[in-house]
Amino acid sequence: MNAADDLPPLRDVIRRHGLAAKKSLGQNFLLDLNLTGRIARAAGPLDGVTVIEIGPGPGGLTRALLAEGAKRVIAVERDNRALAALTEIEERYPNRLTIVPGDALDFDPELSVDDRPVRVVANLPYNIATALLVSWLTAEPWPPWYDRLVLMFQREVAERIVAAPGGKSYGRLSVLASWRTQARILFDVHPSNFVPPPKVTSSLVELVPRPAPLACERRLLERVTEAAFGQRRKMLRQSLRTLRTDPLPLLAAAGIEPTARAEDIPVAGFVALARALEAAAG
Repeated sequence: MNAADDLPPLRDVIRRHGLAAKKSLGQNFLLDLNLTGRIARAAGPLDGVTVIEIGPGPGGLTRALLAEGAKRVIAVERDNRALAALTEIEERYPNRLTIVPGDALDFDPELSVDDRPVRVVANLPYNIATALLVSWLTAEPWPPWYDRLVLMFQREVAERIVAAPGGKSYGRLSVLASWRTQARILFDVHPSNFVPPPKVTSSLVELVPRPAPLACERRLLERVTEAAFGQRRKMLRQSLRTLRTDPLPLLAAAGIEPTARAEDIPVAGFVALARALEAAAG
């Protein structure tokens, strides 16, 4: 038994319910309850907080979130094999765990949560991690429905999220994340902590929404960064031609040298370009 919640060890749960991780679902389970506890504490304090967890699998992190005092956990799980194991946790924590069977990409958190604050804490399935993050970063209206995201990514993706201008990791995701949130890597997790072990190190990332990001139209910012980083080795006077407008007046209005490249432009520069594009459209 586990002293924290008197539920069976996770390896026993996996064996009993036939929960071998599936590569097709991007599953890599965390079975060390000391580590899942550390993740839950990194997302805390959780008293009075409703937590959304994506891909709980056998429920290691779910148990930690509940043990650390989350008011309610909404666990979205696509793998039907895991539902019975999660139901056992639900019985241990009456009225505090809601299990939502289905694909997280089709799940609308705002329709499922009435109470605030809401926090997303998850060891995300790697095959949908970036898509989910982008959907949360592009939420409208802003500030969003969540007060914090605490998410596990492959280290390479984590570095892209927190990257500053001037490096090879800096790109569209970096701009979007930095524009709307304050993002930082909390700690790394070695592959040996997962079952099965992935081939790369993972990182836990915290993203806290900025209450008032620099003002611009989000869709135009996405267009500008897509054009700029779509040909990142080219000067902006060339790469921005895909916007189907003369890039030189846009760059002049934004105060950016035409010979600059995307990886050297800070978030404020891309915001200025988005504003210039909006003004040019009339």
